[in-house]
Amino acid sequence: MTLLEIADLKVAFPGPSGPVNAVNGVSLGVDPRQTLAILGESGSGKSVTAQAVMGILDVPPATVTGSVRLHGRELLTLGRKQRDRISGEEIGMVFQDAMAALNPVFTVGHQIAEVLRVRRGMSRSDARRRAIELVDRVRIPAAKDRIREYPHQFSGGMRQRIMIALAISLEPDLLIADEPTTALDVTVQAQVMELLAEIQRDSGMGLLLITHDLGVVAEVADDVAVMYAGRIVERGTVEQIFAGPAHPYTEGLLASMPRVDRRDEQLYAIPGAPPNPARLPTGCPFHLRCPRATDECLASRPPLRVLPANRASACHHHEEVLGATQR
Repeated sequence: MTLLEIADLKVAFPGPSGPVNAVNGVSLGVDPRQTLAILGESGSGKSVTAQAVMGILDVPPATVTGSVRLHGRELLTLGRKQRDRISGEEIGMVFQDAMAALNPVFTVGHQIAEVLRVRRGMSRSDARRRAIELVDRVRIPAAKDRIREYPHQFSGGMRQRIMIALAISLEPDLLIADEPTTALDVTVQAQVMELLAEIQRDSGMGLLLITHDLGVVAEVADDVAVMYAGRIVERGTVEQIFAGPAHPYTEGLLASMPRVDRRDEQLYAIPGAPPNPARLPTGCPFHLRCPRATDECLASRPPLRVLPANRASACHHHEEVLGATQR
């Protein structure tokens, strides 16, 4: 059974000229033990999608429609108390800025133990003992001493580990990691992702990874959903996406990656910038930046079509793109 099912998810915010669609018809699923990476530039709607799943958007002003099901249970129609209980207990989240997510005036041990006391009804001594176990679980040395310290006393990588300890403290079935390696050096990035993969293997949880880092995606993801202008424009396994993208946007992202076998080549850069979600162009939202755009792309918005091998692409010319990338 699919752990998480998202169908036609739309998130809109009020704007001066009417609603602004930050997420516009996203559909995807995550199975137990599966890692699904949502990939895209800043402003593509990745984090808003994660926040809608987690139930932490303020509604209003946001308007959330569609379907989000966890274990087959619809979350969007639940009352606030029920949704709050699920958020944390069944869905955990690692935020991208650990320093902003952690409370600077409480020790990290207090913050972890408080979750356990409130959600699990543990005594102070049991919660403290479990907090030490969790801090040790995320590979922070001398956990018994370090739980007495405050967030500012930890490095960026260590703060991210504390965030992971908080997120897994209630043993959720689904973990959402929103840019968990942002602002970390490459060595620490690898350690954090290795830690998440190890926890996932031990617990069997599903992992929804929000990122713009293609290297992280290639290393840890099973499946990839590429977002642009609030929509999924390509979906497939990590092998399919990296071996032969079926959308020009994905093609451009992969071409912009530095490669050790092409040191003399100039890095490709996708021209222009993502469109303003309040003023999307007619037709395909990517056509203003796309080297393959035709009159058809300007006139009509391509749907997300299912292709052979159960992958999908929202491009009028997906066959041409696939043919070029697989040559």
